[in-house]
Amino acid sequence: MRKKLVIHQTDTIRRRVYSHLREQILQGEYKPHERLFETKISEEIGASRTPVREALHNLELEGLIECLPKVGYVVKSISDQEVAEICEIRGLVEVLAARWASEKAREKLIEELKKNIAESEAKVGQGAARAFIELDAQFHEIIARLSGSTRLFELAQTLRHHMLRYRIQSIYATDNVFRAIEGHKGILAAIEKGAGDEVSLAIRAHLEKSKEDILRYAFKEEEEHTEMNSKRKSNT
Repeated sequence: MRKKLVIHQTDTIRRRVYSHLREQILQGEYKPHERLFETKISEEIGASRTPVREALHNLELEGLIECLPKVGYVVKSISDQEVAEICEIRGLVEVLAARWASEKAREKLIEELKKNIAESEAKVGQGAARAFIELDAQFHEIIARLSGSTRLFELAQTLRHHMLRYRIQSIYATDNVFRAIEGHKGILAAIEKGAGDEVSLAIRAHLEKSKEDILRYAFKEEEEHTEMNSKRKSNT
């Protein structure tokens, strides 16, 4: 049962419903190919159908969902091209963030990244692989925040959220988590050396591994979706 959305009178209902649904999609609460029904969503979150309808329309414009003939709104499936584009853009943004953060707060950057990695390893060692999702977010947020640029931080956050929509399931696998932590260690090591080229290579290598994990999961998911559709057709 998805959690109910609490809307206070002082809130703009349309904005709140849109933000809530968007976050649910980006967090993987609504899966790729899942159909979205106005009535059902309205009942789940405790809002009327009008703001839900408007939110779905805006989410379609944003490219997170699509409206299919005779089907209605569905969450868009994973696109190889879109994942590749996000990873490429994230690489450019995060390399710049790491450079600025190193220039403005190098010691603090190294200290916070070390703490993050230590906590990540401790959580995974306790078998709490899912806790790594938040720690992974924090690792990249540390770099973006210490860049000192609000615009860069917001852009990095937006790109990471879009990537998380694809990565949310693949990152639950323990081997993927270990690979991600090793990627974080590589970034930290390059920052400690003060080698800009190595930092760039480490960030891009880390994102490339994330892309591979996402696409591996996406391939498996598409196979399952195709198989499910085939079974459904054979039973009709």
